Amino acid sequence: MIRRHPLIAFFVLAFVIGWSPWPFYAAGLLPDTNFLPIAPLISAIVVLAMTRGWAGLRDLGARMIRWRVPWYCYVVAVGLPLAVIFGTAWANTALGGASWSLSAIAWADVAVMFALRWVNPLDGPLAEEPGWRGFAVPRLQATRSPLVSAAVLGVLVAVWHTPLVISGEGNEVGWIGLATTFFITIVYVWLFNRSRGSVLLVMLFHIVQGTITAESFGYAGADLDRMTWLQCAAWAAVALAVVVLDRDAWRVPPRDAVAPPAARPAGAVLTTSVVRS
Repeated sequence: MIRRHPLIAFFVLAFVIGWSPWPFYAAGLLPDTNFLPIAPLISAIVVLAMTRGWAGLRDLGARMIRWRVPWYCYVVAVGLPLAVIFGTAWANTALGGASWSLSAIAWADVAVMFALRWVNPLDGPLAEEPGWRGFAVPRLQATRSPLVSAAVLGVLVAVWHTPLVISGEGNEVGWIGLATTFFITIVYVWLFNRSRGSVLLVMLFHIVQGTITAESFGYAGADLDRMTWLQCAAWAAVALAVVVLDRDAWRVPPRDAVAPPAARPAGAVLTTSVVRS
């Protein structure tokens, strides 16, 4: 069944593994978390190992170190998240929020966090990107347009983050965080396709996007809530911009961002030969 439906199997595993602590959390047996962010990475490895073996794992590994991409992809991966976080911080102050300064940010902590996020399998970039972008997007785009693929993935990834909203973990502040996840998924897919299917570039984007957050400015309470809404609006605007201004990117996916046809299960070959005999 996994060989016949690898994409469905991946999503089922991602939800089952990711949400597996939830019953224990609800029962009070696991008070710290109700969510396993490493689920997409584990699911991608399991399904690839069972369907394509070493060839599939090598392909995923190659995507994770694919650094030869158009130069503007690096500018987008670093500059766009920074523009959104600092732009919304300035907007928050303009709307009556607390003032801030660059000197107030703990830059040493930011640098350490930036480095750790590359190698921490329990953090979003390494835990999610090889699965959502490295595995799911190429298979979604094998039979769907990039825009439809991004929309489908955006809904699934947003729902997958539901436990974080319920428990209040991480940077998910209220249900508006799920809408933000949907919009930013569209931007992730756009960058993935424009970078020739590079997981490395979307990991860089994810790392920068989550290293400096609203909490880095010392925001809490009303300021934090306002920042959440401002960031949702900002990412919605960015998603709309990449769809409207780069229409060619949403018609046909690049060859490097599409998975090869799935191999027919061995059992199917045997059955065909028996029937012909």
